[in-house]
Amino acid sequence: MHEYTPAADQVVRALADLSRRRLAEPRSLGRIPSATELQQSLGSTITPEGVGALHATELWTEVIEPACLSLDHSRFFAFMPNCPTIYAAAFDGLVGASSIYAGAWLEGAGAIHAENQVLRWIADLAGFPASAGGTFVSGGTTGNLSALVAARHSTRSTDERRSVAGAAVCISENTHSSIRYLLESVMGVDVIAVPPDDRGRLTGKQLRNYTQSIGADKRAEIFAVVATAGSTNAGTVDDLEGVAGVAKEFGWWLHVDGAYGGAGLLAPELEDLYRGIEHADSFIIDPHKWLFGPYDSCVLIYRDRGLAQAAHTQHAAYLDPLADASEMNPSDLGTHLTRRARGLPLWFSLAAHGTNAYRAAIEQTLHVARAGADLIRADEHLKLLVEPDLSVLLFERTGWAGSDYSAWSSRLLRDQVAFVTPTEHKGYPCIRLAILNPTTTVDDLLAIFESTH
Repeated sequence: MHEYTPAADQVVRALADLSRRRLAEPRSLGRIPSATELQQSLGSTITPEGVGALHATELWTEVIEPACLSLDHSRFFAFMPNCPTIYAAAFDGLVGASSIYAGAWLEGAGAIHAENQVLRWIADLAGFPASAGGTFVSGGTTGNLSALVAARHSTRSTDERRSVAGAAVCISENTHSSIRYLLESVMGVDVIAVPPDDRGRLTGKQLRNYTQSIGADKRAEIFAVVATAGSTNAGTVDDLEGVAGVAKEFGWWLHVDGAYGGAGLLAPELEDLYRGIEHADSFIIDPHKWLFGPYDSCVLIYRDRGLAQAAHTQHAAYLDPLADASEMNPSDLGTHLTRRARGLPLWFSLAAHGTNAYRAAIEQTLHVARAGADLIRADEHLKLLVEPDLSVLLFERTGWAGSDYSAWSSRLLRDQVAFVTPTEHKGYPCIRLAILNPTTTVDDLLAIFESTH
């Protein structure tokens, strides 16, 4: 299996050509078949003798890939689209073929050094000090979990009054669902959900007033607060400066979840929205969202990487050689040990294109989102529900019930027009468009709006 034979060379070349064609040629949105339909088409593929590489390649081309949606399509607006640059996607294949372990400097120094250059660039965008550092983890949930584990560890080491049973974290009612899950189900700490303002944002005023109302004993259990830079549903950015002020006053760790919106730090027009992020103790950004990287990667950065190292370093006899490295190991900065060099595709694309190209791409998506908001305001059938901070549009079709939105969404995908999933705002059904793809045009949005008429 590991010998590079002429037959293996034929397969490798065929797969490389498929990758090239996938990057070079437009593709349909895809479809969502049932498991029964897929089983009938795919058949049994895991057998003692195997089905052969050429047949497996045919199954991928004819059955598997067409049964997956194209998240890089210019009219994929659901959830959070993924639109890696050509260079990032291509380089990801090379990373996989290179068999690099990037958890320790001892084994992956070159890859880690390149990743660290990207991390430093992002830390500088946020105004973080020289002590800052971090790592690439698999996604926002892992990044948020790693940061909050470090927050709890840091708090315990400085304040023995907080025990495992008496620990709490403040979030907003609009904080990403994964954070509540990981706090309650994984970390076993209490969640204090602070009511947001009218735009769905956590503000310093709301945080202060609500935590003052819960009583001194409960307030003493708080060790961290999570602010959001780009909420998933509406794309709003919390009052980072106000929240940072309250966190500093009470000695709470401030973590900023910028999985989607953190990339907006590149856009000068958004500078005021991010004021205060420089005071955070940690923050995350997912490059596979708005930084045009492939799945899966999350930038996790700490103000003081030494605090993260103290929380996450694992100790075992077989790991002792890793401790002798001249540089900090990425495995010591998150809830991971085994780790691929998932930051290298972003490094390659950034190095190749330059940061100005990334800034321009983000500004393009913002331009399209702003133009889309104007079209909604001008359409008598549509109503804009939230003024967009970033590149998410939340609006309703007047007169529609939940079933109308669902039928419309299904029709759009069936006709290969677009993929848009309905959502809710303040308990009512509506439409949400996430515009993260620089190839999406105003005409693409117009087609969506006109389809509701």
